[in-house]
Amino acid sequence: MLPDKRAAELNRRRFLMIAAAAAALPAAASAQVVTGPTAKAPVSIDVEARPIPAFDTRDRSHLRFGSLQYRSGLVLTSKFYGFGGLSGLRLDPKGERFIAISDKGTWFTGRIVYRGDIMAGLADVEAAPMLGADGRPIAGRGWYDTESIALDGPLVYVGIERVNQILRFDFGKDGIRSLGQVVPTPAGVRKLPNNKGLESLVMVPKGLPLAGTLIAISERGLDAEGNILAFLIGGPMPGQFSIRRTKDFDISDAVVLPSGDLLVLERKFSLLSGMVVRIRRMSLKSVASGVTIDGSSIFEADLGYEIDNLEGIDAHTAADGSIVLTLVSDDNFSMIQRTLLLQFTLIDD
Repeated sequence: MLPDKRAAELNRRRFLMIAAAAAALPAAASAQVVTGPTAKAPVSIDVEARPIPAFDTRDRSHLRFGSLQYRSGLVLTSKFYGFGGLSGLRLDPKGERFIAISDKGTWFTGRIVYRGDIMAGLADVEAAPMLGADGRPIAGRGWYDTESIALDGPLVYVGIERVNQILRFDFGKDGIRSLGQVVPTPAGVRKLPNNKGLESLVMVPKGLPLAGTLIAISERGLDAEGNILAFLIGGPMPGQFSIRRTKDFDISDAVVLPSGDLLVLERKFSLLSGMVVRIRRMSLKSVASGVTIDGSSIFEADLGYEIDNLEGIDAHTAADGSIVLTLVSDDNFSMIQRTLLLQFTLIDD
């Protein structure tokens, strides 16, 4: 069998495995709160990292993908029973320290270790349950599918898709032991589908349009025109807007760049196309209550590349001034999926 045919066969097998996993997701999700692995208390864990030398499984010399250039990637595994299901992450300004969340109500914090510009592994990783205002793990009350995360200085916001609630944690005071306080949200947030609801949270930083606004984006809550619902919480212009939905993509995360552009991470799955991920770039200046915004695709990849169920994206500025995007995948605690950490340089031609 020729090498390209072998690669195609491997991709076909990966596609079939992911198809089976996707078909099982509704049943698995309903059991998470009872049987799913969660952290019981803050604990240090070891995470092993295997490098991904090339993003294109068919051509290692291929580095440019749309507006992104591949830097490095890792496949992450751990013997810790609750590791996995990573649905979002946020990095410090240097791209080193991170806060990540699993969709079963668990925090993961730690540090990315680099060799030059290449990710080499993770260090100082801790896991802990997310706690509610009563000091008890939120997963125990059925508040799971913690899918989205945003930072505002010492404050951390987490969106819970199954109940379409947002919690605010004061990490500056108590770190991963902080208690989550419910954030008031517009009525439309509570009306989102409980399995296609809050999927992305973005806090707009100072100096940009809508500074101080928490942008909450649904996965596939749709308006009357079939576009994806999003909400402006707090800030100068609270309200509701939409993001144009195209080619059946759903939204899995978003990040605001220093330039003021909004990058939206999207994915879709079908038996015909397999899994496909995409990033669209939109202008934050176009966001306002009552509008529908759109943007162009700057990146798209299918199972011919090193992707999995990519659910998280963040950005930081490297020492040379370039913008680095970090993406993380949710393995759904499945043996046939992977936890990937990928980094790309954003290229502005």
